[in-house]
Parts: sequence; structure tokens; C-alpha cells
Amino acid sequence: MGNRAVEIVVGLFVATGLAALVVLAFRVGNLGSQSDGPNYTVIAYFDNIGGLTVKAPVTLAGVRIGRVTNIDIDKENYRARVELSIQKRIDNLPIDSSAAILTSGLLGAKYVGLEPGAEDSNLKQGSEITLTQSAIVLENLIGQFLYNQADGKKK
Repeated sequence: MGNRAVEIVVGLFVATGLAALVVLAFRVGNLGSQSDGPNYTVIAYFDNIGGLTVKAPVTLAGVRIGRVTNIDIDKENYRARVELSIQKRIDNLPIDSSAAILTSGLLGAKYVGLEPGAEDSNLKQGSEITLTQSAIVLENLIGQFLYNQADGKKK
């Protein structure tokens, strides 16, 4: 009987470990619950999103206040159209706020950072953020550096 009790305890331990791994995988993959309560959607257009993905965080002063819900291409001006779902409790963002695609760490994941503006009217459902800063693409920076180095040697 003692041998069977040890097998049950080991089985429970393994099952708990597997459940913890599944929870960790959902958290790391941003596959957890989308909604943090009621949200409203705003639109931002970028020239280059540089690897930004759906479910990427939207932050204000480093605090997550929403997520990217959709990424598409605008067929009229050939820019990336990014839909941002922002928590309703953050209802006082000025209409002239800006959005930038940032990177967490040197080669980390992309996210959208918001900077509040100074206007009296606020963003609401369907508003458009017009002041945007596209992602900095590392390959483009390296190419510019190499081009400038080669150009400097010619002079």
C-alpha cells in the first residue's frame, strides 16, 4: 500500500508541473484573456511596423493599458493600419497623443508606446492617432552605417 501512495503523490506532482507549464506558455505567448474589462478601439497608421504582432502590449508610461487587436494594410496610402484596444478606464488620453513602436530590450518583442498630448478633447471609440513613429529596423540602421562609412572613405 505504501508503494501505491508514493505513485499517487508522484503522479499529482507531475500533473501539477504540467499544468504550471501550460499556464506559463499561455502567459509568455500572450494567449491569456484578451479583455481587462471594457475597451475602446483607436486606429494608428505606421510606415513600418517592424515585426509588431497582434496581441502586442500597448503601454502608457511603461504600464500596459491595452493590446494590438488587428494589423492590416491601408490600400489607399500603403501604410500599416494598426488597431489598438485601450482599457475604458484610460478615457482621458488627449486626441493629439502620439504612438511609437518600441522594442523591449535590444532584440526583444515589439510593443506600442503612447505619449499623451495636450489637447482638451480626448480619444474615443474609432479615433485616429495621427502622430506616429514607425519601428526602428536594425537592418536599415546597419545599412546606413555601412553606407556612411563607405561614403566617408571616398572623400
